[in-house]
Amino acid sequence: MHDECQTAAIEVLIGHARTLAGRHWRGLVWLTGEPEECRSRALALWRAGDWGSPLWVAPRPSGGVEARHWLAPAKARTRLGGELGLLVIDAVSDDAGFDPEAFGALSGTLRAGSLLVLMTPPDWGARPDADYARLAEHPHRAEELTAHYLQRLARQLCLAPGVVHWPAAGEPQLPPLPASMAASLPPEDPDCLTRDQAEAVARLIRLRRRRPLVLTADRGRGKSAALGIACARLLAAGEPRILVTAPRPSAVAALFERLEALCPGGSRQGHAFVLGSGRVAFLPPDELSALTRRGEAGGPGQWLLVDEAAAIPATLLGEWLEAFPRIAFATTVHGYEGSGRGFALRFRQRLERRTPEWHDYHLNAPIRWAAGDPLEALVTRLLLLDAESGDAREAPVTMRRVRRAELADDERRLGELFGLLVQAHYRTTPSDLRRLLDGPGVAITTLEAGASPQAVLVTTDEGGFDAELAERVARGERRPRGHLMAQSLAAHAGCRDALSGRLRRVLRIAVHPGQRRRGLGRRLLEAERQRARRDSIDLLGASFGAEPGLIAFWQALGFRAVRLGLTRETATGEHALMVVAPVSARGEGLAVELETRFHRQLPGLLAFELAGLEPEVAAALLAEGDGPMPAPGDLRDIDDVAFGHREPALVRPALQALARRALATGLSPAAPDLCLLVAWAFQGHGTARLAARLGVSGQRAVTTRLRQAVAALRERIA
Repeated sequence: MHDECQTAAIEVLIGHARTLAGRHWRGLVWLTGEPEECRSRALALWRAGDWGSPLWVAPRPSGGVEARHWLAPAKARTRLGGELGLLVIDAVSDDAGFDPEAFGALSGTLRAGSLLVLMTPPDWGARPDADYARLAEHPHRAEELTAHYLQRLARQLCLAPGVVHWPAAGEPQLPPLPASMAASLPPEDPDCLTRDQAEAVARLIRLRRRRPLVLTADRGRGKSAALGIACARLLAAGEPRILVTAPRPSAVAALFERLEALCPGGSRQGHAFVLGSGRVAFLPPDELSALTRRGEAGGPGQWLLVDEAAAIPATLLGEWLEAFPRIAFATTVHGYEGSGRGFALRFRQRLERRTPEWHDYHLNAPIRWAAGDPLEALVTRLLLLDAESGDAREAPVTMRRVRRAELADDERRLGELFGLLVQAHYRTTPSDLRRLLDGPGVAITTLEAGASPQAVLVTTDEGGFDAELAERVARGERRPRGHLMAQSLAAHAGCRDALSGRLRRVLRIAVHPGQRRRGLGRRLLEAERQRARRDSIDLLGASFGAEPGLIAFWQALGFRAVRLGLTRETATGEHALMVVAPVSARGEGLAVELETRFHRQLPGLLAFELAGLEPEVAAALLAEGDGPMPAPGDLRDIDDVAFGHREPALVRPALQALARRALATGLSPAAPDLCLLVAWAFQGHGTARLAARLGVSGQRAVTTRLRQAVAALRERIA
């Protein structure tokens, strides 16, 4: 009898999939029960349908599923760009759990008429699942954590329209489907699938000098494919070189697929596509920036297409905007790729200032599924992919310490708070929401107008290791989970006390765009400093991409640099900078030790490993060190360069002292004369690089400009 009921249930689900296919939609089936029972029902559905390309996602292969159709959750991104007919996600087995990244990434690969089958325990959310092991930082265990995130998911699934719930010992509960939306008119462009995509392609190939194009779209709108179609047409028109960049190569897979389909006479060569004498080449952000700074990329007539621009810092985007006359920025508005809204808020001012005739275009029509697709709306709701901050309010703000259990139950407030965090950070992922609600040691403070968050601060506590463990970690023998900043300071700065002391790290700080420059961020950090002192914390710290504006913000609040990453992060193109501020007597000693070590190393690092660092950033860091008045002998050497014909290279130490003293007088680290001197005296930039920076040619012109800079700075310190 059980087999007959299951067979009937499977027929109902396959019929439901056919109905969805008729509307060009997709759906979710939520199986709840014990692990074996859920797997049995999912396998029956797997075998009964002609799914074409099914995928079973679980920590280990499941009996009855071929190895080629199985995928570990951590490998989810390897399937981006493909299409699935059935997706089964195991969040019910003892060693399985719900992986937000895998769920968000793979749900977008399902084509119309397909089903996403999610298997969970009947009391999902009553306790943390196996995937919480990634969240449990030393000394916590996964089972000790809260499960507010899972409770919220279960609650949302119960309330969501369009979900098929198949409970244990029950029948599938089919939801009523809304009326399908009217089909959109087909595009006139035969290579495009929607009119939106055709318009995007037309705008791309019509790009004009100093008129950048910003393309935005939700997932599944064919944005990357539009870039590929445009590249194919530009190559056919004789364009010799088009550069493409994105946070990772997989982000432009669809671009190269369209190139190969539309240009059968061309060939793929690594991360490039070649057609005759024309070439489309992918470069990661860090490599592209290095070439741009050396003058080997960019210049008159050069093209650059930037995909997933929201996940790339505005600093790099600005560099490329200056270097490439024809440039387009494409980005996903919502989703794990990044926040297009945050990108627009951060980058719009630079576009208005540098290229006021820029254009934007938004792709609305989905391609892989039809408008009104129930699964897209559900995934967006579950993962808060459309999180937006509320309105900026002029009313007085109140500081509140947020209870995470209450936040998880308040969908409006959670969405507004998470929306603030998404807007302020270029790299927000679905897992960040889980950490916000259940991460051990995480605390949330807000400034709210009424019940609407206007600013938010998120912190976590690190360190507190015993002496033996701290020693083993510093020697590289142990690597406990979490405590990223404390462990980095111990391993890279050689400071054992950074592990045995107590450190509170700022994970995120965000202020509503309409409330900026009103001191809300400063107010949050100053209150956290007082709270940390009451909690017997030693250091308050933060880590962020080294950028002059951010450095100035933290410096103004008394934070000092203690470590700078030697290489640029591939995804961001920036060096990670760590800063600390002491909040106890022990913390004062720690901060002095860390700062002293860092500034002793900094000149040597700038000359070698950090020679490619932006001079503005180098100057901002040098400003924290001592800047005594140069000795009389140094002043004579400086005058000989400024007002005579002395070779600057022969008095480099004196010119380094001049730069430090000028910074000590309060000169902005971004001052052109100062940056020129820092680039030459500390970082060893040669004639070619300095000439490109100054817009001159030849060693004589560079030396003349350097003497002028020395003279101006000498007058300042007089």
